[in-house]
Amino acid sequence: MNKHITESNIQAYILEHLHADVHQIAMAKSPFPEVSGKELSVQIAAKRKSARKLPTWYNTPGVYFPPLLSVEQCSSETTAAYKASLVLGSTLVDLTGGFGVDSFYFSKVCPAVLHIEINNELSEIASYNALPLRQSGTTFLCDDGIAYLQRTTEHFGAVYIDPARRSTSGKVFMLKDCSPNVIEHLDLLLSRTTRLLIKTAPLLDLSAGLKELNHVSQIHIVSVRNECKELIWVVEQDFSGIPEIICTTLNTEKKEFRFTMGDEPPGAFEGSIEPGMYLYEPDVALLKGGAFNLIAKRYGLLKLHPQTQLYTSSRILSEFPGRIFLIEEVLSAAAIKKDKNLQASVIVRNYPDKAAALVSKYQIKPDDSQFLIFTQNKTNGKLIIKAKIIQHY
Repeated sequence: MNKHITESNIQAYILEHLHADVHQIAMAKSPFPEVSGKELSVQIAAKRKSARKLPTWYNTPGVYFPPLLSVEQCSSETTAAYKASLVLGSTLVDLTGGFGVDSFYFSKVCPAVLHIEINNELSEIASYNALPLRQSGTTFLCDDGIAYLQRTTEHFGAVYIDPARRSTSGKVFMLKDCSPNVIEHLDLLLSRTTRLLIKTAPLLDLSAGLKELNHVSQIHIVSVRNECKELIWVVEQDFSGIPEIICTTLNTEKKEFRFTMGDEPPGAFEGSIEPGMYLYEPDVALLKGGAFNLIAKRYGLLKLHPQTQLYTSSRILSEFPGRIFLIEEVLSAAAIKKDKNLQASVIVRNYPDKAAALVSKYQIKPDDSQFLIFTQNKTNGKLIIKAKIIQHY
């Protein structure tokens, strides 16, 4: 960590060049003898990446940024604040602290936070940033989190761990394939806390995770703007029941869909679609949860098709976690083929063609409010629904 970067004249240069070509800056001679062009480019790229994801860091003078990859991999402020709401007790240890975003939000609800990070530079950066960020009650330690737990006898109100995948090949992975290996050290982790919080990538299959983990009381599926960001597994040593699944959407307002796996009814709720009704598209968090029939039952909706996760109703339910469309017309392929001035966003659900191919085939121009939804129902087969969006994610 080069602390010269935090000097006022260098910080001013970074702000002035936030939209400059970082590759040119990295290759050019630095105007500052204490800081290289490459170091300046790293700060500019990372700060620029933080503008939407980490607005507090972006807007706080004097914050030191790590390499871009660390900013890309860390939690957003939105998801970090959500995880902080799951904390119990007055003490917490973050075993994989990284850039420190999660620990910053944990410190807002927990008087004593221990941030542990094995990478010396990241640990130093997180510790340094605590001052400009006015972060209190947090101790920073450069160490291996699991090794630390093996040495200490301290009991924490909560333990948080974000294991990284050891292999990036393939979409399917298991917790035992991550580092630290939570499965191998589960007994140790639970011996040091009342509540263990494990963050995993959304690619982890819920059933596979439950086969590996014992004592899971809750699984939080967290999405932002219809992008599934992470899964949070809440593990409690004394818990032995059926875990609760909480699908949470963090958009303009927070919405939740809670259930247990035993709640899913066996049959599908199907119905024919009629013009003038409303079409419901669940947020990706609900789709990850997999309770497709329960969605219909809970909100009084009808499914279009057993294999199509689209729903319809004659009324608007603004509490629904997802998009809602006003159905204007049900069209045939022949009808839209004749229309030479189609303007719409295209959605494809359980339809043989891909969206890009349909846009090209029918020469559909983009439109943010008008939609063509290519799908099918059990009664009529293929459907093309012309609809106007009335609720966004």
